[in-house]
Amino acid sequence: MIWNYDMSLPHSESGRIKKLLIKHPKDAFISQENVNGQWQQLNYYSCPDYKKAVEEYDRFFELLSAEVEDIYLLPQDDRTGIDSLYPRDCMIATKNGVILCNMGKEERLTEPEIAGEFMDEIGVPILGRITDDGRIEGGDLIWLDDRTLVVGRGYRTNDEGIRQLKKLTADLVDDLIVVPLPHWEGPTDVFHLMSIISPIDKDLAVVYSRLMSVPFRELLLSRGIRLIDVPDSEFESMACNILAVAPRKAVMISGNPHTKMLLETEGVEVLEIDAAEICRKGAGGPTCMTRPLFRE
Repeated sequence: MIWNYDMSLPHSESGRIKKLLIKHPKDAFISQENVNGQWQQLNYYSCPDYKKAVEEYDRFFELLSAEVEDIYLLPQDDRTGIDSLYPRDCMIATKNGVILCNMGKEERLTEPEIAGEFMDEIGVPILGRITDDGRIEGGDLIWLDDRTLVVGRGYRTNDEGIRQLKKLTADLVDDLIVVPLPHWEGPTDVFHLMSIISPIDKDLAVVYSRLMSVPFRELLLSRGIRLIDVPDSEFESMACNILAVAPRKAVMISGNPHTKMLLETEGVEVLEIDAAEICRKGAGGPTCMTRPLFRE
């Protein structure tokens, strides 16, 4: 499916998703044998069950299909591993095209260029690439509004990557805000900016304040963004990793009842998915498994 690239839509993390990129575990995991050979090297918490992962993802895909106008599936490619199930990290979407990242996780270095080949096929322009010593992963970026981009500086995104990103987005961004990330579980852990914040609407976000820097938290509040704090008991079960498919309509992993209740109190329609195999074992939630290309 090829479409005309529309540069008029705003940058957003919570507007209604119009066009979405995903990758099915049939094409990322490929087989149980393939998963068995990779999960430990990639620091998964335990080995995903291929058959159950496919079943979970089929239900996730059905949910997305009811909410999103156009969904594009990245094809199977032997140059990528099972982490390619999480395509948000390999690119950044802007109204002028996508920026291909340069992954901080060495085992994922091939993913951006392969995703870029698919962007060429469906008619999405490539605005630029993060190259050489620069490192950026898409999970470390959020658009606070159409002209404000926040970047998490951690183990997956470095200063050189941020410098290149600033140059590539100079015409698109008035304010690029760099947020230092905590050490948490160290360099091998999957920790991104979006591990501690998920925008739900332009004035609402789910956060885990205990791992947020004070200046960043104060910035969100100063911009009139109401913060829903995930309790300690639900942080490890990925209650902070929530995908807004539209303003105040969000997909979250089941098993986080307190956070769900807080969201519903704020008028959010919550769509739950069972995701033990596709999310929890690889530490990648609904936002990680999706790369929105356009939002209203």
